[in-house]
Amino acid sequence: MTGPDRSGGGGVPAGVVVLTDRRQALRPLVDVVRDAVTGGARWVVLRERDLPRDVRLQLADELRTVLATVGGTLVVAGPDPLGGDAVHLPAADSEPMSPEVRLVGRSCHNADELSQLSGVDYVTLSPVFPTGSKPGYGPALGTDGLAQLVRRTRTPVLALGGITTPEQVTACRAAGAGGVAVMGAVMRAGDPAALVGALLAAAVGR
Repeated sequence: MTGPDRSGGGGVPAGVVVLTDRRQALRPLVDVVRDAVTGGARWVVLRERDLPRDVRLQLADELRTVLATVGGTLVVAGPDPLGGDAVHLPAADSEPMSPEVRLVGRSCHNADELSQLSGVDYVTLSPVFPTGSKPGYGPALGTDGLAQLVRRTRTPVLALGGITTPEQVTACRAAGAGGVAVMGAVMRAGDPAALVGALLAAAVGR
């Protein structure tokens, strides 16, 4: 499956992709995302899967409005795109998806999960660095482990997990990742725009 060409990020997520977590956000989630977009983020993954669908739908609408100002794209975690056309699934998620879905990402953590990929446009590999946001997936891959997994797939890869500095972004790019996905660092940042700007500069080699 190949995603459509989208302004602000091309056909698949790249650069710095922001994952939401309202529990870590220092301010209202939409405000944090708005600042991240100001800093250059053009892809956002809406998580918050514990919220009722109607609440999550409203949140998706608000985030799409923010992203629309820069031609960005909202990806929704889970098979329901909440009125959009892009979803991100867990490694083992087999729930049926809406026929409107045109862009599919999947989370992977090891070679076995990578080998089972089918019909996806991109994949996240995690955790690359130690992180408290996503415990339970074993030891951190490190950039060497990331590079080994990147070589096993032709699917575009986003590095995820424990990424907080431009130096880490540069290392992930050197390992073959097409970009990075960042959650906790952006959610907890006092200035999300400045952080995203610094990470994005490293992601694109500025």
